[in-house]
Amino acid sequence: MKPGIQDETLGMWLGVLGVAMFAVTLPMTRLATGTQAAPQLSPWFVTLGRAALAGVLSAIFLLATRSPRPAPQQWKPLGMAVLGNVVGYPLLLGYALRVVTASHAAVVTALLPLATAAVAAWVLHQRARLGFWLCAMAGSLLVVLFSVLRAGQGGHGFGVEWADLLLLGAVIAASFGYIYGAQVTPALGAERVICWVCVMALPVTLPATLALWPRQPVAASAWVGFTYVGLFSMWIGFFAWYRGLAMGGALRVSQTQLLQPFLAILASIPLLGEALDLVTLGFALAVVATVLIGKKLSQPQAAVAPRIAAQVGTVRPRRG
Repeated sequence: MKPGIQDETLGMWLGVLGVAMFAVTLPMTRLATGTQAAPQLSPWFVTLGRAALAGVLSAIFLLATRSPRPAPQQWKPLGMAVLGNVVGYPLLLGYALRVVTASHAAVVTALLPLATAAVAAWVLHQRARLGFWLCAMAGSLLVVLFSVLRAGQGGHGFGVEWADLLLLGAVIAASFGYIYGAQVTPALGAERVICWVCVMALPVTLPATLALWPRQPVAASAWVGFTYVGLFSMWIGFFAWYRGLAMGGALRVSQTQLLQPFLAILASIPLLGEALDLVTLGFALAVVATVLIGKKLSQPQAAVAPRIAAQVGTVRPRRG
C-alpha cells in the first residue's frame, strides 16, 4: 500500500475513533449528572469540571510542545469557542439529559453538522443553495415531530418538551463554537485550538470546580462518567479527530460524523440499560439522511469556498 493511501486509511480510522469518543459523551454525561429522580453531579459541576480537567492537561501539552501564544486578533474567536464549546454545549446537554434518555438526545443532536453549516453560512457570509436550507428545515421538522411524539407518549400532551429546547440550544452553542474555532485553526493548528480554548477558561473553571465540589456522596458510576467527558470528550477525542481530518482529508473524514447518533444509541444500551427503540432509530436515520444531503448542498458559492469548506469540515458534532 502506498504511503499516501496508508495515511488516508489511518486518517479515516482516527476520524471514526474521534466520532466514537464523542458519541459516548451522551450516555457518559447522563451517568455523571444522573436523572431528576436520582440526581448525581450537578450539570454546572460537570460542565466546569470537565473543562478544568482538560485545561490542566492542555496547559501541560502547550508547555511541553513550546506552543506560541495566539495573536491578539485570535483571542476573540477563541473566546467565542469557550462560550460555545466549553460552557454552552455541555451545560445545556447536562440539564437536558437529566430529563430525556441519551438515545433521545442522539436524535436531536444529530442536527449538529447541519446546524454548523448553517451558522457558517451566516457568520462567514456564505450563500448556501436553496436545497441546503430545505434540508435544514426538513431535519428541524423531523426533530420537532420526534419531540412531539415523545411528549405525547410520556403523557405530557401535544408540544415540544423543554429538554428538547435545551438540546437545540446546545446544538446552536456548539455550532457557533466550532465555526469560530475553525477560523483560527489554520494559524494555530487544530490540536492547539482546543488546548488554548481550555486553558483560556482555566482561571474560571478550576476555582469554580473546587467551589462546586460535591459535599454529598456520589455514585462511582457518576465519577466514571465525569472522568470520561473531561478526559476523552473534551480533550483526547479532539486529538484523534483533528489528526484524522489532517491525514485523511477534511471533506472525506468529516462524513464519519454521520455515525455519531447511531454509536450514541448503541453505547446507551450497555452503559445505561436503555432499550433499542425502533422509533428512535428510525428518526435518527431520517435526520442523518437530511444531514447527508444537506452537507452535499452546503458548499459555499463564494470564491473562498474550498478553504472555508475545509475549515468547517474540521469541526465535530458535541458534540463533548
